[in-house]
Amino acid sequence: MRPAAVFQPHSGKALCSECFFDDITARVKREVERWRMIEPGDVVLLALSGGKDGYTLLDVMSRIYKPDRLIGLNIVEGIHGYNKEEDAGYLVKTAKELGVDVIVTSIKEYVGFSVDEIMAKARDASSRISACTYCGISRRRIMNYYARELGVNKLATAHNLDDESQTAVINILRGDLQSLLRQHPLAELVKDPMLIRRIKPLRKIYEWETATFTMLKGYHIQETECPYIYQLPTLRAKVRRELYKYESEHPGSLLAFMESLDRLLEPLASKVTPKSGLGRCVRCGEPTANGKALCKLCELLEGVGITRPLYAVRKLKVVAR
Repeated sequence: MRPAAVFQPHSGKALCSECFFDDITARVKREVERWRMIEPGDVVLLALSGGKDGYTLLDVMSRIYKPDRLIGLNIVEGIHGYNKEEDAGYLVKTAKELGVDVIVTSIKEYVGFSVDEIMAKARDASSRISACTYCGISRRRIMNYYARELGVNKLATAHNLDDESQTAVINILRGDLQSLLRQHPLAELVKDPMLIRRIKPLRKIYEWETATFTMLKGYHIQETECPYIYQLPTLRAKVRRELYKYESEHPGSLLAFMESLDRLLEPLASKVTPKSGLGRCVRCGEPTANGKALCKLCELLEGVGITRPLYAVRKLKVVAR
């Protein structure tokens, strides 16, 4: 009998390493199949940050799906003291051992400016927009661009249960039903040939579980904290703190919360008619919403004086390592 390595508060089980790996894999597989996240023959792009969630996504997806139908994407933000070249190199090496090719790119390669350089311009322009906003919107654009150029069917991100629960509570507090509905795996609110469908296979896996998974596997994860972390929205920080406290007092609460939301929203999510016919950005040609002339990324960059981002003046070559 193998010794227990992990105690799961939400299940009350003490598991050995192998049983823990099998448990995580089985739960992800069940979630993927339940919501038909992946169809037979799909090619899936995995968004891999190099952190605990990304490595868990990479490992588990290579177990439950054909590795040769998976492609990894690692985006270097360009933040001093945070991004390290050896981290990307280790990720590429680990992925290859699992049979998955990885593309490494950067925000600077796509936009023409790193996050640090964008923030320097933001300070000069007295912008109050956080680094997280510039970084997040840039990353989402790059992920969709690569997914489209590679011709994949789905884009998988490594959002975990904690992320999804926090976002759901924030959407409820703000009365944002559309964003809440968008979180449901069946909901497709917008349909456009330039936008690739996103999936979240880890949405029912706790953050502590992805941390434990990578530790027990011995993966070398990026552990440096982003220096811009202090700019995180205060509401999310407060919600996170309260949810963690409640979960520690009542194990399994986050799972029960997200499961209840899934059941409540399923009838609506399965019948929603996606919006089509999005406009196109006059600067870069990417989709725009609400009849705007500029897409969100071009709009943000223009606010700090960047009116000719690289992606608007030349096509980025897509190459896997």
